[in-house]
Amino acid sequence: MLEGHNSKVYLVGGGIASLSAAVFLIKDAEVPGSNITIFENSRVFGGSLDADENNKDAYVMRGHRILAKKTFECTLDMLDHIPSITDTKKSVRQEMMEFNEQVKTYAKARLIDCGRVVDAHSLGLSWRDRYDLFKVITKDESDIQSKRINEHFSNHFFKTNFWLEFRTVFAFQPWHSLVEFKRYLLRSFHALSYYNTLECIITAPLTQHDSFILPITKWLEEKGVKFWDECRVFDLKIESENRPKAIKNILYNHKGQQKSITLESHDHIIITLGSMTANTAVGSNTKAPDINIHKSSPSWSFWEKLARGNTNFGNPRAFDSHINRSSWESFTITFNNSLFFDLMEKLTGNKAGEGGGSTLKGSNWLMSIAIPHQPHFLGQPKDKQICWGYSLAPDHKGNFVKKRMLDCSGQEILTELIRHLGFDKHKDKILDSAICLPCIMPYITSQFSLRSKHDRPYIIPSNIKNLGLIGQFVEIPDDVSFTIEYSIRSAQIAVYSLFNVNKKIPSIYKGHHNLKNIYKAIKTSLR
Repeated sequence: MLEGHNSKVYLVGGGIASLSAAVFLIKDAEVPGSNITIFENSRVFGGSLDADENNKDAYVMRGHRILAKKTFECTLDMLDHIPSITDTKKSVRQEMMEFNEQVKTYAKARLIDCGRVVDAHSLGLSWRDRYDLFKVITKDESDIQSKRINEHFSNHFFKTNFWLEFRTVFAFQPWHSLVEFKRYLLRSFHALSYYNTLECIITAPLTQHDSFILPITKWLEEKGVKFWDECRVFDLKIESENRPKAIKNILYNHKGQQKSITLESHDHIIITLGSMTANTAVGSNTKAPDINIHKSSPSWSFWEKLARGNTNFGNPRAFDSHINRSSWESFTITFNNSLFFDLMEKLTGNKAGEGGGSTLKGSNWLMSIAIPHQPHFLGQPKDKQICWGYSLAPDHKGNFVKKRMLDCSGQEILTELIRHLGFDKHKDKILDSAICLPCIMPYITSQFSLRSKHDRPYIIPSNIKNLGLIGQFVEIPDDVSFTIEYSIRSAQIAVYSLFNVNKKIPSIYKGHHNLKNIYKAIKTSLR
């Protein structure tokens, strides 16, 4: 019998990292579900993977995370144990794989310019660009720790199709960390030849909230896991007399009442640090999002409090102190007829769900749009169609709507999109039948911020015996953040380490060690 059978475990944060940790605790550490409590500050569980009906007429989702067969081993392994919410005879993984056999991703219009599909096959790299990429791949992380991407490459590199396709898939900016860029190059090395088609990715049948979060929470509830919403953990009391130290008390506010939990010797706490989607602001079809950059975020303020005078918790200020470099804007459009989808299919040659995503090459906002398979939401009416998009430069003025995207209503954003796609003569009909909801996320790419070696804490702090740290801001060597896999892998490492689970965690896929992949990458770089 494992130690976990008598342990109580408290999970701070209700996102995919905590939910996954709860699954691993039950499945592998033999912790009874009734001994697990998940604290969530908001009323909704799922963290950044939320998506819902905003009102009776429109839907909203803040974002979408890329999935791939070879590089998401922890995710697929865990989802293989969770029954689908729409067909309990199948696992979530089985359901997703069968869906992708029917709806295969192959972008025929990866880049669009002024209503015209342009060639995305040629990467446009010069010999210097290729050499600079080779140098990044072969450099030790310690040699480039303090460098930004734009400090390594020439101006020409940032005008190539390679950079445009890479950044709009993975959401990189020129000022982001060169170390993070290197990790993505290596982690996606096998997929280099697919940047223009995106055929290496897999998609969920519905939104990732409906396809992943709902079945996981249902499974956990059936196992007896306690879900405490509107519950903010604001401090921990650490026993300092003994070595190693231990967390002794959890201080929290539950629906307006301040309370405390005392941890016994065999109890544990696992904390999700930070949040990519903290302080999200959602606008409307007629109003721009009203964002307050000075508003305090519970997740970030909690991490900052823990880190004061305690290096075990890393340095949150490396990630949450430059909103102007970590924010971008997404938008969700709900259509009441098929006109827009019909026009997109005619333009791109892809049916809904097959295109992966299209980037508008000439967009000042650096806008991209994805047309998912319909229905995209659980319970979505047949007369509605939903798509999602995002812009990496919302602080610029639009090409057609001469305003910053940050200052635009949903209708103005949709107008800009329509003009870029060349659907001008259908503009009024599209606008009359659609609701576009813009969404600004101040911290969405904060995990790519320039950082030093110890700004990300270890998953298991060296001198605190009953604590695990998980999520996008802990350190997992060689892996890439801003992915579902990173959160789930961190949860698996935390649970297996705290409870001495004698099972192997899937290795990080290293496609750059495969000779076939090396040959394909070199060949692709010469296009």
